[in-house]
Amino acid sequence: MYVIKTPQFIQSSFPGYVWRIPSAEPTLYLTFDDGPIPGVTPWVLDILQQYQAKATFFCVGDNVRKHPAIYHRIVAEGHAVGNHTYNHLNGWKTDARVYIHNVRHCLRLVPSKLFRPPYGRIMPRQRAFLQRHFRIVMWDVLSGDFDPKITARQCLENVLKNAESGSIVVLHDSLKAEPHLRVVLPEVLEYYAKAGYVFRAIPDAG
Repeated sequence: MYVIKTPQFIQSSFPGYVWRIPSAEPTLYLTFDDGPIPGVTPWVLDILQQYQAKATFFCVGDNVRKHPAIYHRIVAEGHAVGNHTYNHLNGWKTDARVYIHNVRHCLRLVPSKLFRPPYGRIMPRQRAFLQRHFRIVMWDVLSGDFDPKITARQCLENVLKNAESGSIVVLHDSLKAEPHLRVVLPEVLEYYAKAGYVFRAIPDAG
């Protein structure tokens, strides 16, 4: 079970997190979790390039180790990168010291002050450390592209019905999400581009 539109009371309860980024002009912040992955991330970069769109990629450190050329392409094309732990750890199920070590391990490969916890799950001790060193980025809209129980059309509607100017939208450049992503991403870019939106990367705090 997951929530598509993060309720305002949750956003207000954790003001130290970045949930959305208000802007003077219509702006959307597309984010991609779990990559880089061959075949998926390069396709995402090609589509973004067609719309002159910038995005933010929250990278898993081990995937960066395996696919450094794709990671370097992300950076070279002007997108932002963020830390998504080295092994995609669930903070609720991981000892704080192990979790923090894993984040630091990823930091060696992804030198960014942006951090997104996998599944959005971190414990108070983990959060206390991370907030001293990173800008913790959550989201306003969760597309659900990882969910095989919904259709690509439903995934698209999740975004179109909920994303507005300033929204941070979660997508995944992963094999699991790829079938939905290949339908959803071009449609989202086309829809919001026609509405006069620009697509920006989340500013790195570093």
